[in-house]
Amino acid sequence: MLLNPVEKALMNNPIRAAIQRYGEGAALRRLGGRCDGARALEVGCGRGVGMRIIREEFGAAEIVAFDLDPDMVRLAGTGAYVADAEHIPEPDASFDAVFDFAILHHVPGWQRAIGEIARVLRPHGRFYFEEPTGKLTRMAAVRALLDHPEQGRFEPEEWFSAVENAGFEIQARRALLADRWLLGVATSR
Repeated sequence: MLLNPVEKALMNNPIRAAIQRYGEGAALRRLGGRCDGARALEVGCGRGVGMRIIREEFGAAEIVAFDLDPDMVRLAGTGAYVADAEHIPEPDASFDAVFDFAILHHVPGWQRAIGEIARVLRPHGRFYFEEPTGKLTRMAAVRALLDHPEQGRFEPEEWFSAVENAGFEIQARRALLADRWLLGVATSR
């Protein structure tokens, strides 16, 4: 699902970039460590902020990224392409790490997307994720401004179960803001 104009503006500004780098990225690094020298994939790269964080803060050597929005892919630049998280056009077991900076709640088939992430990760690869839950996306103010598919409104245990059912072992997990936001790192089996 493409972002509406309000959400696109909210997600593509310096404040969001700072939150992603110093909040989300730092928290995920504390939970799962760096991935020095890794081949990494970012799901839903937006304008490319996450790609820079993955390189600079996590130490990945190669970063491939995709987004559903061609405008965002153009802004992200080299290494980014247009694709859908439910059908990742990458070979099996081709990445050491996959990053999800709050994208999968936009994907109607988010469980299928988690399965695709498991498919493209090498054994013992790391899945770094942070996602808002239905408790946040169902709030009146959020619904008034932003578009989220009904199918993407999961709660913490539903999310963590889907990650485990896709073949991951959760290494670290946090539910923040009264279960409105999830952070975690899972390892592929």
